[in-house]
Amino acid sequence: MRFVESGAGAWILRAAGGALVALAVAACGAPLPPIPDGIPPGPGDPVPAMDLDAPGRTANQLQDWAQQRSGTLAIPVPALEAYGYAAAVLARSRPDCGIGWTTLAGIASVESKHGTHAGSRIGPEGTVAPPIRGIPLDGSPGVQRIVDTEATAKSGTTVYVRAMGPFQFLPETWKRWGVDANGDGVADPDNIDDAALTAARYLCASGGDLTTPAGWQRALNTYNESNEYMMEVRNRAAAYSVGRRV
Repeated sequence: MRFVESGAGAWILRAAGGALVALAVAACGAPLPPIPDGIPPGPGDPVPAMDLDAPGRTANQLQDWAQQRSGTLAIPVPALEAYGYAAAVLARSRPDCGIGWTTLAGIASVESKHGTHAGSRIGPEGTVAPPIRGIPLDGSPGVQRIVDTEATAKSGTTVYVRAMGPFQFLPETWKRWGVDANGDGVADPDNIDDAALTAARYLCASGGDLTTPAGWQRALNTYNESNEYMMEVRNRAAAYSVGRRV
């Protein structure tokens, strides 16, 4: 996987490369369903009804749903729970948005391999460890230059911002949009529940109606201003929508 750290508001150009190519045949030899064309990608299997106001890590209610799909999609159970929960929350709070868990899965797949980049793992409460950090945004070719003014003042040397967590949020974006989704009272960009719900809120606010091509593209281009990035997320989300791993 080409892991190019980016994220909401990062505006990092991704390296040139070929389009995502999915396997045509499963390990058992049975043909897989074709990946659908078009934008937006399909919403995938429906998320079961759940008590969105339950205490603690509410996403745990989706354990059975996630376990049934984790192996086929090659997505960790806690990550699938987080994506499903975030989509369910937005279905209630922003029914006009229509974001699917597949879009969140597509983004997290590209950004951090669902929180498993470079050996990281998702803990029982959704926290990714070791924390995933992007490249320094130091103005290198194709990368925006963003100085961490607070850290620079403390250290006396220039410190550059790095995107954070499984959804690779910039610190300033997280300060504005970050929310607590796992009930521990802390909005943590390294927690996949918090990050998935924050990403869903940010995408809905940016794109409006994500069930339309224009709305979905607008949301993804706000998250990362790169058409190649948008199409890579689309391909992965579309694969997940028909039960295919990427």
